[in-house]
Amino acid sequence: MAARKIIIDTDPGQDDAVAILLALASPEEIEVLGITAVAGNVPLALTARNARIVCELAGRPDVPVFAGCDRPMRRAPVTAEHVHGPTGLNGPVLPDPVMPLRDMHGVDFIIDTLRREAPGTVTLCPLGPLSNIATAFARAPDIIGRVGGIVLMGGAYFEVGNITPAAEFNIHADPDAAEIVFGSGADLTVMPLDVTHKALVSKARNDAFRALGTPVGLAVAEMTDFFERHDKEKYGSDGAPLHDPCVTAYLIRPDLFSGRFINVEIETRSELTLGMTVADWWGVTDRAPNAMFMGDIDADGFFALLTERLARL
Repeated sequence: MAARKIIIDTDPGQDDAVAILLALASPEEIEVLGITAVAGNVPLALTARNARIVCELAGRPDVPVFAGCDRPMRRAPVTAEHVHGPTGLNGPVLPDPVMPLRDMHGVDFIIDTLRREAPGTVTLCPLGPLSNIATAFARAPDIIGRVGGIVLMGGAYFEVGNITPAAEFNIHADPDAAEIVFGSGADLTVMPLDVTHKALVSKARNDAFRALGTPVGLAVAEMTDFFERHDKEKYGSDGAPLHDPCVTAYLIRPDLFSGRFINVEIETRSELTLGMTVADWWGVTDRAPNAMFMGDIDADGFFALLTERLARL
């Protein structure tokens, strides 16, 4: 079976970095056509830099990286340096990237790629705010029907919110973009906090990364050492959740995840619940389902896959 062609849309972020590494370590299943950076965890200049750092860490400076939207569609930027550090990749000491940032805007790359490739053959994998994806859909609505699927990290139902009491960061950072994407009719698979908060990097799991003894294994362990301090203090958990690698793991091993095809709407009007993913998990409305909303993960299988693949780099 041919590898699935994907575009990774991202705002690295330590967990974004691990998601990119997992994709680049899995060429049998995944062909990364390009990476588009978006403002999110940190401003765009840093997310575009961090994406290139990760590609070089993986030994893949050939992967094209594009800078996309530097702010949400209609609102002031929201960032998360309090989680990821001022660079977004705090933890390991990694060299500045040598590979160039491509001249094309990330949104134009998304549009051109979907128009060039055969319909239904390119999957979009957003790991951050949905500004780039929604802007592409608004600018070129003809591409929506050409998308092979969207697998994204964002939202929550049972876990509610991590940046506000009601909202997960990626959706809250650009709720207007999320509203466009969730209402687009594209085939959506969602990895919410309900799943990612079960993918915890325990000491034993992080020791397994470190024991790889490679630059990648050591960098991943140091990234997790850094950002787990926030989640352990906030949630009282045994480790930090690896949110974004759930997206790339799903592309490789969908059997590790389970969920329901339900209706998910995005709150864009209430100051109190702005960015909330209103997920009809129990089917109490007559709204048509629009997303496969995941609810559970085989965490041991996930970390076994992640460690095995990172060992390849």
